Amino acid sequence: MSGSKVHAPKFDCAPGTDPREVIARRAAKELQDGFYVNLGIGIPTLVANYVDHAIEVILQSENGMLGVGPYPIPGEEDADLINAGKETISELPGATFFSNADAFAMIRGGHIDLSILGALEVDRQGNLSNWMVPGKMVKGMGGAMDLVAGARRVIVAMEHTTRNGEAKILPLCRLPLTGLGVVETIITELCVIRVSSEGLVLEELAPGVDVEQVRRLTDAPLLLGKQIQS
Repeated sequence: MSGSKVHAPKFDCAPGTDPREVIARRAAKELQDGFYVNLGIGIPTLVANYVDHAIEVILQSENGMLGVGPYPIPGEEDADLINAGKETISELPGATFFSNADAFAMIRGGHIDLSILGALEVDRQGNLSNWMVPGKMVKGMGGAMDLVAGARRVIVAMEHTTRNGEAKILPLCRLPLTGLGVVETIITELCVIRVSSEGLVLEELAPGVDVEQVRRLTDAPLLLGKQIQS
């Protein structure tokens, strides 16, 4: 990176930190005061652990809860208090419980400000594949299709490549789609990428990461944002 103005990234983890923690902590910076937020299964659920205490954010779970808190302290889990991924969770003061139908009415009615989801693939048009791999056991779509259609903003929080090192950010998704053109921002352990009408824009790099490393691990072309100069 070069230039007279150096962009201060929002990543706050040192190199070598668990990638899942890096992603969750950075994604939490996207939350704003007063937001109603739904966190998907996997890495997104970790975001609840890093919500800024200076703001009030209401986390919703599509199995029927508002006021989801961080993961419970070991030994204090309540087996009856779970999120949509069947993980034990905590509740914040004022938490409310209701039917699954009411939860989806909130989502379909456009009352969720932000949905943070995991992904199998995302492409340059903001298309999302995150619900199945053909030939493997599938539990069902879950709430993903409703969330990407109903939430006001969709962020993907995922590791940059598969376990085999294959790119997950592609020119065009190959797996069955969850939604067309629904992703606004992609956050990985390496960077933040914004989906624009011109293509994918590399907006921010994690500490210790450079542009060429991101490009090498991304199959789709990347434009450089104003904060990043090659």
